[in-house]
Amino acid sequence: MDCFAPAPTLDLALRLICADVASWTSDRRFDLITCVHGLHYVGDKLGVLTRAASWLASDGLLITDFDLATVRLPDGSPAGRALANALGQAGFAYSSRKHRITCSGGQEKSLPYTYLGADDQAGPDYTGHPAVNSYYRQYPQTEKYSSVRG
Repeated sequence: MDCFAPAPTLDLALRLICADVASWTSDRRFDLITCVHGLHYVGDKLGVLTRAASWLASDGLLITDFDLATVRLPDGSPAGRALANALGQAGFAYSSRKHRITCSGGQEKSLPYTYLGADDQAGPDYTGHPAVNSYYRQYPQTEKYSSVRG
């Protein structure tokens, strides 16, 4: 549902877009992409992160709240340190204290995970609000991969 107020009639470089982040595609690059607590409600969090990173301008910045604990392996255990390491190797910086992930410069990112599905009944996250746990299969670091597979 589109929750934006009607856009002003001024000639601004601002364009408000209401779309499904999992399937939306961009025809341009962005200097700044932010997401405050939005990923908590997304199924394929890693897919959205890698896609958003590709929308950045060469000197652009992605900043989003991200709770590593909501990314799970098929047995339900948290992806934890292995995911944090994979994110770092892909060019993302994660702050566990702030629950925040950042990425600079637009480029294709890849992570060794396949999205399996999500649990929208996971309960509250660190904010106390309902969250979605996302389930992934991890590929060994020695296996070749080109992107988050889904």
